[in-house]
Amino acid sequence: MMMKKWAFQRNSEPKTTSETPTSSVLTILMSNLNQSDRRPIIPMAHGEPSLSPCFGTIQTTADAIAEAVHSAKFNGYSPTGGLLPPRRAVAEYLSQGLTNKLSPDDVFLTMGCKHAAQNILTVLKGSKSNNILFPKPGFPYYEFLARSCHLEVRYFDLLPEKDWEVDLDSLESLADENTVAMVIINPGNPCGNVFTHQHLKKVAEIARNLGILVISDEVYDHITFGKNPFVSMGNFGSIVPVVTLGSLSKRFVVPGWRLGWLVTHDPNGILKQHGIIESIKGYFHMSSNVPTFIQGALPDILGRREDHISSKNVNIIREATNSCYKGIIDIPGVSCPSKPEGSIFIMVKLDISAFKDIKDDLDFCVKIAKEESVLILPGISVGLKNWLRVTIAIDPSSLEDAIKRLKSFCGRHSKKSKSVECWLDHIS
Repeated sequence: MMMKKWAFQRNSEPKTTSETPTSSVLTILMSNLNQSDRRPIIPMAHGEPSLSPCFGTIQTTADAIAEAVHSAKFNGYSPTGGLLPPRRAVAEYLSQGLTNKLSPDDVFLTMGCKHAAQNILTVLKGSKSNNILFPKPGFPYYEFLARSCHLEVRYFDLLPEKDWEVDLDSLESLADENTVAMVIINPGNPCGNVFTHQHLKKVAEIARNLGILVISDEVYDHITFGKNPFVSMGNFGSIVPVVTLGSLSKRFVVPGWRLGWLVTHDPNGILKQHGIIESIKGYFHMSSNVPTFIQGALPDILGRREDHISSKNVNIIREATNSCYKGIIDIPGVSCPSKPEGSIFIMVKLDISAFKDIKDDLDFCVKIAKEESVLILPGISVGLKNWLRVTIAIDPSSLEDAIKRLKSFCGRHSKKSKSVECWLDHIS
């Protein structure tokens, strides 16, 4: 009997506008490290402060987890969307900066911020003709997720000369009757910007006119250190329906705990009227819930208000930002149009014409990894060619060393260095 051909096959990876996915870029960079270089590798391509010993986790946070485990009260299954006490704790925690106060019914606990994003984009996928608006540059995961949900992706620009504000003029030209939502990231990843109250209100008003939902990724909400205080997009829920996404990971330096939240800001009941709330609840029936012992610890973690470690971490990032920004000014071929005011990243612009043997941002990152053991993410990974996304949340001494290596690398590859060599050869 002839065997039937196997019917299964792998699902193709969603295509993205990035020339090289982030995971592939990191693999390329790691494979180009010089194994004979005895200097420590400086990891400025990741977004995880917990890898650096200078960023500590609040001890009482760990104590709350231990207490929840030992209590034996949180060994059972969790109801859909999370236990009531932790949802109430998140509502109270986030309501501190909001005009319209939240209730536990507005809060859904998730397995980190990515899970929250996956929920709302899955809910919005609708027909294959639907599209969604993302910022450029932005967080690459959103594009992968949207395409896996068969949402067409369209990009609005962030303007570096205006502290990475949204290009408001482009929003209306991008949207059509099939546009379902737009995403903003505030404080910004990868730009380090913090949107003003006035700018967010304008975004909300345009979204209302377009009839679209605003999804605001606010995972870095407590990491701000500039002139603009953090303002949650949830303050504008009376203008346009808003969904905010957040997590414990960045403020409390516990990304591996995977506790996040999806919060609806819908005082006018628009999301409920259109069935979005029920769809969000329905999605959670198909996915796992946050471990109950972490949920059990959440009211204690959010309620203790012991922020001395959190403030210390923000101060380290502030100083790192200042050092990196000042250091870049003196380096040929690179510039930073806007000084970061939040998150843990800085976007650095490359002037490719200033280098004698650098083709583009990926080539730059491969060569500096090989020659200086410094890992930096090329801009193509976040949507901007010939830029660099640099992580500044590393040990201060490592950052100082990285700036020196970057300066040495750029000087060595500068066209000016070639002119000097030729002049020296001529006079000798």
